[in-house]
Formats: sequence, C-alpha cells, structure tokens
Amino acid sequence: MIFLAIASPMETLNTGILKSKQHFEILDGLRGIAAIAVVAFHFTEMVYTDYSQNFIAHGFLAVDFFFCLSGFVIGYAYDDRIGKMGVWEFFKSRLIRLHPLVILGSVLGLLTYLFDPFAIVPQAYGAGKIALIFLCSVLMIPLPVMQERAFNLFSFNAPAWSLFWEYAANIVYGFVLYKIGRRLLVLLTVLSAGAICFIAYRAGNVMGGWGGPNFWDGFARISYSFLAGLLIYRCNWIIKNKLGFTGLALLLALAFLMPFTKWNWLTEPLVVLFYFPLLIALGAGAALSPGLKKLCNFSGNISYPLYMTHYAVIWSFANYYAGHKPGTTQLTYIIITSMLLLLGIAWLVMVAYDIPIRKYLSSKRSKV
Repeated sequence: MIFLAIASPMETLNTGILKSKQHFEILDGLRGIAAIAVVAFHFTEMVYTDYSQNFIAHGFLAVDFFFCLSGFVIGYAYDDRIGKMGVWEFFKSRLIRLHPLVILGSVLGLLTYLFDPFAIVPQAYGAGKIALIFLCSVLMIPLPVMQERAFNLFSFNAPAWSLFWEYAANIVYGFVLYKIGRRLLVLLTVLSAGAICFIAYRAGNVMGGWGGPNFWDGFARISYSFLAGLLIYRCNWIIKNKLGFTGLALLLALAFLMPFTKWNWLTEPLVVLFYFPLLIALGAGAALSPGLKKLCNFSGNISYPLYMTHYAVIWSFANYYAGHKPGTTQLTYIIITSMLLLLGIAWLVMVAYDIPIRKYLSSKRSKV
C-alpha cells in the first residue's frame, strides 16, 4: 500500500524534503510491516470468505495505520514550509511522489485482466468499457461498475481506493488544514472519531471505503486517522521509549492478528482511535539499534511499491484458487512464494521505475 498514502499511506520519511530534519526510521519499518500485512490479508481473504477463519483477518486495518502515519508525516514535512512553497507546489510534490505508481498499478491490473491464464469467466466488457475503466483508474476517478470485482472503486487496482482518499486529504490539507489552529483540529478529530464509531456500529466493522456500496466509510476512515496523525505532530505527542523496532513491530502485528468476532464494531474502533495513534507516538520516540537501520529503511522504501503493484497478482491467484482448489500445504507454499516474489518485484519497480521517474519529474519541475 503503504497502503501510504502512500506522505502517502506508505511514504518514506527519508526523502529530500526532510534532509535537514530528524528521520523516523522505525516508522518507516512499521510501514513496511503494515504493507506486508495488507498483501497477506488480500491473499487469505480470497481463500477464507469467513473472516473468522482467517489468521490475519484484520490486515485491512493497516490502511488506517497508513492514514494516521500519513497525517503525522505530512504535518512534519510541510507544516513549516507549505506557506513558503505555495499550495500548487505542494500538490505537484504529492503528484510526483504518488502518481507514477498509480499509473503502473493500473497498467499491471489491465494486463492481468486481459491476459490472466487462470481466468475462468470470459471477459464481459468491450474495448470501450475497458478503456474507460482503465482511464478512470489512471486519473483516480472512482468507477465501481464491475460486479465480479465487488464494485471496487478501481477495478484494475483495488488498493488505489486508499490513494483516492489520500489525495482528498492532501487537497484539504493544502487548502485548509495547514492553516487551522490546534483547537479546531482537536474538534475535527473528535467529530471524525464519532463518524468512525457510527460506521463501525452500522456495518459491524470499519472495513469499508473501497467500493461503491461503502464509499463514504472511506471518508470517515481518512478523516479521523489523518487528523489524528496531524494532531500527534502538532502537539508533539512523542513518547520516548525503549521498545525498538522489534517490539513495536510485534505490537503492530497484534492489531492485524486479533480475532475477527461479533465484537468488531467495538474492538476495531478502539484500535483505530487509540492504538494506532499510540503506536505512531511510540514509533516516533523509540530508539533504533544500528543493526536494524538498513532493514527499516528498506522496509519503508519498499512499502508503497509493494502496496500499489501486488493486487494484479491477487486477482490471478483468486482465479487460480477458484479453478484448482489447492490443499492447505500447497496453498501455504504458493502464498509464501508469491509474497517473496512480490517483494522482489516491488524492489525492482522502485529501482527501475519509481525512483527514476520521480527524479526526472523533479528535475523538470525545478527547471520551470
């Protein structure tokens, strides 16, 4: 994903805009853990339609963690400079950071849809409809029209739904949030917390936002978590501790591994409203052992490419599983191997595509 926005749901903190500031490598590492959790969740939900049987049934909560981290990072990176750089330059920065992988994820999704060797049902759409779906995916325009894909907002790259809301949060930040005072920020955060509780009670969980039928749930999720992250930064709620990356990674994993029960309407809001902001505050204040620094940097760097490129494989895996029904042992090998390959692909995408494209776009922008 991560997410990370992508700061995207998964944006790395070690970017050029932060060269003169402290780096929070542990938060980068946690972002990578969350991205891997999302990928594992997407694989297993294709097998276990009953989420109570899924060992990582709450992997989808990683998106709320991404949103909260995004609010913290955006505030940290831009609060003291957006007034000088201007709103439009801020938007350009965000597009350069986020959109190359939005485009690539859409392309990979289109190719998988057209050439999936495991597809069982013949394509039901003409060239014009496919072109429209693809164009909307590239331009981040929600188009939940494919019933066989659960009316995802972006049928060719389902995880892009969180990027849509990330873009919305960035726009609101650029025009409004960076100007407001702490009291109003607290009020908005409290109101958004109420919205989280409402959608959780109504739907029984906070899983929505990704599809047409649950579109507005995404507004509640981004609103609270982004504002909470921003509030953590502005109030300097950074908790010094000795948990380190390993301890915090285990605490984060617990949120994704907690059981899926009839009490989700209560447990999930508690995690989103209190647990994730606490982990952000702890992650920002934890000390990192030198031996884990490279791992955290790699984890943070790989998170967004992994999040935005993995779902093409998920659709293909779903078709394979529907047609072949592999046993548990074979399924375990397939998922583990696929996740390792996806990590390798994400690294390759980052090195050969994302970084060069962003460098090129940044250089063109600096010459204008």
